[in-house]
Amino acid sequence: MKMRWLCGIILFMSYTTTIAQKRQLFLIAGQSNAVGQGNSTESVKCAPATALAYLAAADSLVPLTDPFGEKDGHFEQAGSGSIAPAFAHEYHRLTGTVAVMVSAARGGASCHQRAELGNYGTWAESGRLPLLDEAVSKTRRARQKTGLPLQGIIWMQGERDANAIADSLMSGIDYATALTGVISRFRQQLGSDVPVYIVLTGYQAGRTKAGSDAVRAAQLSVATRTARTYIVYRETDEFDGRGWMKDFVHYNQTGLNDIGQKTARFISRPPD
Repeated sequence: MKMRWLCGIILFMSYTTTIAQKRQLFLIAGQSNAVGQGNSTESVKCAPATALAYLAAADSLVPLTDPFGEKDGHFEQAGSGSIAPAFAHEYHRLTGTVAVMVSAARGGASCHQRAELGNYGTWAESGRLPLLDEAVSKTRRARQKTGLPLQGIIWMQGERDANAIADSLMSGIDYATALTGVISRFRQQLGSDVPVYIVLTGYQAGRTKAGSDAVRAAQLSVATRTARTYIVYRETDEFDGRGWMKDFVHYNQTGLNDIGQKTARFISRPPD
């Protein structure tokens, strides 16, 4: 009996050590669809010890559930469902790896300074409320807490810039230049080899598709010519027809779950 008990303890310690070693850190950044405006009652439920979230305010790791994220600094918490649980659940199913998720997203945030609106913020280097340095600081705290390098940035952003393009305040080329700059500045501070995974921007009801098409084309162009930058999800332009929109601009939980799952599938396999 004592030997069986000792063997059980050894197996348990081996299991927990393996789990601790198989963790990877991911950052979700962007604007409101990155924050997540779905429904937590319909989001994927992660099994215990398979997914974690980093909370900067408490400098702690907690089980990943929706609403994901936190109101910390200028970043927001999901209201109330996000892509994070679906991503982490699928990633663990495919790889056995525990995803440690960090949220740095703000509704209405622009990529280009000329698209910045009111106090919504921008990912550009300058503006009324620049966000990138704050996201870097939060990610560095997560790295210090976990001892993990950043495995990748999941980027969901573009609606604000699409509206600015539609209003002739900027062009698709401007967006491409701004996005390239955001990726470069992230990598300057978080590691030159950090992959960036882009979810293509969808359409907005009541707005011309021209702005969103210009942003989507720019995102595709940036991914094509920028190393370790990938389009992981393209189907957002079909969400309205599928009934996957919560309102005129935000994806519902069905759409968010689909994005999370398919993004995990893309990242879990080696790029071509």
